[in-house]
Amino acid sequence: LIFTACHPRLSREARAALALRMICGLTTEEIARAFLQPEATIAQRIVRAKRTLSESGLAYETPRGEALSERLASVLEVVYLIFNEGYTAARGDEWLRPQLCHDALRMGRVLTAIAPQEAEAHGLLALMELNASRIAARTDAAGDPILLMDQDRARWDRLQIRRGLLALARAHELGGGRGFYALQAAIVACHARAAVPGETDWQQIAGLYTELA
Repeated sequence: LIFTACHPRLSREARAALALRMICGLTTEEIARAFLQPEATIAQRIVRAKRTLSESGLAYETPRGEALSERLASVLEVVYLIFNEGYTAARGDEWLRPQLCHDALRMGRVLTAIAPQEAEAHGLLALMELNASRIAARTDAAGDPILLMDQDRARWDRLQIRRGLLALARAHELGGGRGFYALQAAIVACHARAAVPGETDWQQIAGLYTELA
């Protein structure tokens, strides 16, 4: 369904907005926050995208070959934004929405199976796995956020970190180590590899941020 919503007939922004609203269940307000756009702009974008697809008579399908590659960047963006909304919630009383993170991770794993040779699919999965490994340590008993440098690293999920590092290594093997998601994953990996904050390779992090910028 997300691949269908991310049809090339739609603009890049419309693809993601439509998928996030109609398939993934995010509110227009949440989507507007993700895109740093006014809510009215996103609402109009979704209405126009729905009209375009409904008038086109397109079939629901998971594309293959070039058609898959053509849509993959938009699908990855949708999954990325779902994870972000779960990792730092835009609404409600909770800082985290773990179910959204889990849904995004599940979709990320499916994507690497559908498109095993696409480096950015592995880069995105690495980014999500590595970030999700810290979820248990990100809030205190009252639900208030704990900053990265103050987190109890013993509560980081080492199995999930290992999965993230393997996905990142696969992205590099496929020649995509300098992709948008892989670079972000590499930054998070620097923290994940440090048993204590003092072991963090800040020089490498600075270099990765420069490259990302």
